[in-house]
Amino acid sequence: MLKGKAMGTITEQAWEAFHAPLHQFIRRRVADEATAEDLLQEVFLKIHQHGENLRDTRRLESWIYQVTRNIIIDHYRRRHQIMTPLDAQEVLDLPEDLSDDDIVSELLPCVRAMVLALPEQDRQALILTEYQGLTQKELGERLGLSFSGAKSRVQRAREKLKQELLACCHFELDRRGHILDYQPRCDCCEQSTC
Repeated sequence: MLKGKAMGTITEQAWEAFHAPLHQFIRRRVADEATAEDLLQEVFLKIHQHGENLRDTRRLESWIYQVTRNIIIDHYRRRHQIMTPLDAQEVLDLPEDLSDDDIVSELLPCVRAMVLALPEQDRQALILTEYQGLTQKELGERLGLSFSGAKSRVQRAREKLKQELLACCHFELDRRGHILDYQPRCDCCEQSTC
């Protein structure tokens, strides 16, 4: 382990060697310059506080980038906690006459209730992509996920919603997959105001 003066030296060496590439690394993953600067400061604070736990200085670079990734993830988790269920409800409060299709209009309250009942991560993925129009790439950047991670989360959320709908109703579809008619399978749809 490194102690005392050596720790200050490591922090200084890390700053000299990594502050510019780390700033670029962070900036590509967050929305604005001020946030990137704040997160960069957090990274170097962690390096200074916990660098003494680093036993092998040859692994300094990989350790610093792991610390940086963790701080970026924590940043998005903190932002995620700010989004309240009320926000989700407001986003999902779409006008009933959104669609000219009577069947789709009838199903909107049911779909709304099912989306709100999804686990938080799935609900957030659907709301941000389907209702707020974010691409899966933008979703990944906003939540600190890789593109494939964001894509998987959206696909998983869509599949869960689809399974909920199929468990609730029997759908008659045309060749293109558009809903022609539906019949509730149980009273779950009626309870969800379908």
